[in-house]
Amino acid sequence: MVIDSLKNSHLYNSLHEGIKKAFEYLHMTDVATLPAGKYEIDGTDLFAMVQEYDTKPMSECVMEAHKKYMDVQYMVYGTEQVGHALLNGQVASKQAYSDETDFMLFPDEPSFNTIMAAGTFMIFYPGDLHMPCIQIDAPARVKKVVVKVKI
Repeated sequence: MVIDSLKNSHLYNSLHEGIKKAFEYLHMTDVATLPAGKYEIDGTDLFAMVQEYDTKPMSECVMEAHKKYMDVQYMVYGTEQVGHALLNGQVASKQAYSDETDFMLFPDEPSFNTIMAAGTFMIFYPGDLHMPCIQIDAPARVKKVVVKVKI
């Protein structure tokens, strides 16, 4: 996983061509004005999901992971806490992997948490369990863009 400010995104372009294209999209698109929804960038290989929601208590959040896509999550506005863990043999017993949705849910607690504030991004590779949407002190409205990068 990678955590940094969007102003430093150029440092990560060599990780994967899709990552580079994701950052180009985030820099060239006025994501603050986009309504919630799905936006194709390069068919099913690269697309963005604009999300607006209220953060919630950790007890209402769930660890997730993917197999076919990396996530580039960019916080447009607001602040949330994100839980993290590495996939080390845990079982997706909350929701088994679905090839159609590229999604699985785990009952595990995070190993550590970080704060995701406006202007920052996180890259989650397959195997990086993550628990987004966690409130810090109280529920707060956030807007986030998740660019899905097929690997």
